[in-house]
Amino acid sequence: MNLLVIGAGYVGLTMSVCFAELGHSVICIDKQKSKINALLKGELTIFEKDLDKLLVKNLQSKRLKFDISMKKSVENADVVMIAVGTPFEGKLNGYNQSGIYSVAKEIARFINKYRVIVIKSTVEVGTCDKVEQIIKETNPKADFDVVSIPEFLREGSAVYDFFNPERIIVGTGSPRAKDIIKELHKPLKKKKLVFTSRRSSEIIKCASNAFLATKVHFINEMADFCEKVGGNVCEVAYGMGLDKRIGREFLKPGPGYGGGCFPKDTKALASLGKRVGASFNLIETVICANENRIKGFAQKILSCVKDIKNPKVAFLGLAFKSGTDDCRCSPGVDIVLELINKGVKVCVYDPVAMKNAKTILKSSVFYAKDEYEAAKGADIIVFATEWKQFKFLDWTKLSKIVNNKIIFDMRNIVDKQETLKHGFECCKIGC
Repeated sequence: MNLLVIGAGYVGLTMSVCFAELGHSVICIDKQKSKINALLKGELTIFEKDLDKLLVKNLQSKRLKFDISMKKSVENADVVMIAVGTPFEGKLNGYNQSGIYSVAKEIARFINKYRVIVIKSTVEVGTCDKVEQIIKETNPKADFDVVSIPEFLREGSAVYDFFNPERIIVGTGSPRAKDIIKELHKPLKKKKLVFTSRRSSEIIKCASNAFLATKVHFINEMADFCEKVGGNVCEVAYGMGLDKRIGREFLKPGPGYGGGCFPKDTKALASLGKRVGASFNLIETVICANENRIKGFAQKILSCVKDIKNPKVAFLGLAFKSGTDDCRCSPGVDIVLELINKGVKVCVYDPVAMKNAKTILKSSVFYAKDEYEAAKGADIIVFATEWKQFKFLDWTKLSKIVNNKIIFDMRNIVDKQETLKHGFECCKIGC
């Protein structure tokens, strides 16, 4: 099939590359010419495991193309997939969907035969209806269906998730659109299409993320409780996770959730709830607690070095989680900003997220080339992202280059007994 993907961000780019790998002819367009030029050269503009190889492979096979022109791409497409950004605009407004509506109006002008318009972006309830209205008003003769197919890719394992989906939610009541969507996903060996109404599909995405964010908040509160009563939250989480009704995922204590989905989707859902008169007290509590956890962790770090004059903090990990370079709403970055505001000297390092972190932290911190440069002369080493390489550091080497042997492990990834052998004081979360 001929697929047009509009938007070469995280979702759009991943979808473009993976659908091309399935054998479809894919064109991905984006207004950022510099991004398109880089992708045409086979240069990946995001960090995602295995995506770089698939990008080059499908460029060479001619199944995947990139462009900035809309007209010809729409005219030749069977399916048009909208994957533009919908940033959170504010508590009263929710998502900023102006990009989607602008694209819908532009698409409408070039529809010359039946098209399936897929909304892949995360949107508010009723967005598909609004897009349908815009297209009809712009081009009354257009023959099309608007379908909601929210994405559930996890950053760091998006390629795996695409080819091994737990479910593919498809919001449509059109038999013609259903047949085309089935054909689009047919090459997937483990396709699990679930057809719903469009509005239910739009809700499922935000509801899923809000539930998972709540689960993260729960285990974080349980970690705080364990610290008070002498339990081990890792053991508690393991025991809880063995119950299939609960599950083991998202039961890892830490500094809170972050990234481009959970913070945005929980806030947008709470915002929409207020506008329509629906109560989301639980979600609002989760949002508030997650934001407060940032300040709480910054204070814990300061407490660890309260007796040290002008302490230096070695901060390891800036991405909101391992496997990605995404620093959007990263708890680590936010904690660094809190420390800076307190006048603390901070040296940071992340294996892949330094470039993105610099756009936020700018010149307010020192950027190290590796973990050991960051730790040189440090009074405390903070672990903020669960990168695998952080688990296997040379503690003998570190013990010789730090000023004070203090560790604050926000992800419970280091071997406490090993650090104690080298004279470190190791503070972990909930244990």
